[in-house]
Amino acid sequence: MDREESIVFAKKYLEDVLSFFGLNTDVVASADEDVIELKVPSTYLNGFLIGQRGDTLRSLQFLLATTLHQKNAELQRVNVDVADYKRQHNERIAAQAEQWAKQVLDSGQPMTLKPMNAAERRVVHRVIGEYGQLVTQSEGEGRERHVVLSKVAE
Repeated sequence: MDREESIVFAKKYLEDVLSFFGLNTDVVASADEDVIELKVPSTYLNGFLIGQRGDTLRSLQFLLATTLHQKNAELQRVNVDVADYKRQHNERIAAQAEQWAKQVLDSGQPMTLKPMNAAERRVVHRVIGEYGQLVTQSEGEGRERHVVLSKVAE
């Protein structure tokens, strides 16, 4: 399955899953480099589709990615967003990361953050990477994996 077929398949697959729950909506599909981006518009099922702390959203992504992998699709990575939940969540994490950066710069002390999923850690690494005087490092395993912020040794 080539790139374009992968995108069309992912869009149709997600629309079929949503229709199973009684939601007939048009999913917006595109590809950004090697990731299929699927956007579900805001509906009365937002809370259900997002789930607690985005758990259902991540499960939908996993289901789609696994199916694409089994079909040997050219594009197998998927990002599903419902009602801009992920975009807004990432913006909140980025703003919080800037506050953490200021705290570490002011105190000079390393800061250990709470455990985060991989996508959240990527946002923190990206934001902190813009500060030349700070470094980030992911530590821990599985659900306990977290980011440590510290000043660059002089």
